[in-house]
Amino acid sequence: MLSYQHIYHAGNLADVHKHALLAWMLEYLTRKDKPLTYMETHAGRALYDLTDVAAVKTGEAKQGIKKVDQWFDADHPYAKVLAITRATHGPDAYPGSPLLAASLLRPTDAIHLAELHPREHSALDLAMSPYPVKCHLRDGFEMAFALTPPTPRRGLMLIDPSYEIKADYTDIPRHIGKLAKAWNVGIIALWYPILTSRAHEPMLSALSGAHPDALRHEVRFAPARPGHGMVGSGLFVINPPFGLAGAAKMIANFYNTLN
Repeated sequence: MLSYQHIYHAGNLADVHKHALLAWMLEYLTRKDKPLTYMETHAGRALYDLTDVAAVKTGEAKQGIKKVDQWFDADHPYAKVLAITRATHGPDAYPGSPLLAASLLRPTDAIHLAELHPREHSALDLAMSPYPVKCHLRDGFEMAFALTPPTPRRGLMLIDPSYEIKADYTDIPRHIGKLAKAWNVGIIALWYPILTSRAHEPMLSALSGAHPDALRHEVRFAPARPGHGMVGSGLFVINPPFGLAGAAKMIANFYNTLN
């Protein structure tokens, strides 16, 4: 969706959930001395200033990372990337998933990032310029289908749409089915919002039916502001790495303290 800009939501409680588990998975994958591929279909701009007018306007970061920073010990991979980002870009900088991945991965690993919004892509290109990554000005699923199966074959794909296109809810199970068939050893992680409208539920039913061994993890939280329809965050992971369920349980325990 070309109107969507993640700066309004950067660092919110959904980002914390998604990024903490993504960081854990990426650090887990790098424990083996074998190269891997990281792909992201909806990359955004990678680096966010939480003092930006857009970020302050929604107040989501204030209710998110600025409130729960103390959840994570210094040796957690998410905390490590937060510290690196703040040391490099200032105390109010927040790393999106592309920067998080580039900070944790190695020069031997391949990183492919897709972003269709021209302005967001330009910002992504600039933020990622210090790293050996490929930024594609392209529809994310088009990139994913073109590169799957990737080289190296080990790896992870993050699918993190805006869901402003209502067809996403019906198209995503079909897209993921094709990707999982073409890349049967790949970790495919889909982020989704938990909505008061329950629009996400048929999509999750279809995914769970097609991929019964996947890990589905959800956390709940209060709306960021009155009338806001998102009341939680979910991650659906095909081929989840060993230990992810335990890491997810720890994150859920943190969220339970909010309620």
